[in-house]
Amino acid sequence: MPELISIKAALMAGFASAIFFVVAQQPTPNIKLVPIRPTPSVSGQQMYATYCAVCHGVDGTGSGRAAPALKTPPSDLTALSRRNGGVFPADHIQTVLKFGVIPAHGSAEMPIWGGLMLTLDGTSPDSALEVHQRIVNLTSYLKQIQK
Repeated sequence: MPELISIKAALMAGFASAIFFVVAQQPTPNIKLVPIRPTPSVSGQQMYATYCAVCHGVDGTGSGRAAPALKTPPSDLTALSRRNGGVFPADHIQTVLKFGVIPAHGSAEMPIWGGLMLTLDGTSPDSALEVHQRIVNLTSYLKQIQK
């Protein structure tokens, strides 16, 4: 009986070593940086698909293609209201989009979209208004996808 236990232990140790070796051999995902593409400001859904889905996922749950390469997993954007006592935190979302994430409240890896959106139409005298409209429409879309 002691031989059977030691054989099982040896098999388990070998199996664990094999799994560790396979996991250690997996390449670290890289994120390809691409320039921001202009997307119409009237569609929060289209802006989400263009600017957010790569990290937060098409469904908003944090399962985007780039998520595995991030140090901190992206937030589940469908749970914002639930995490805020049932109230959608529109002002907070707009602040995050415009100024970025405060490190104590999340990952600093998230882009500051307000500044990036200024580059979309930086020559227009109404570019600040355009950025504000983009952020409002994107926030409205995030409110629509709450579970």
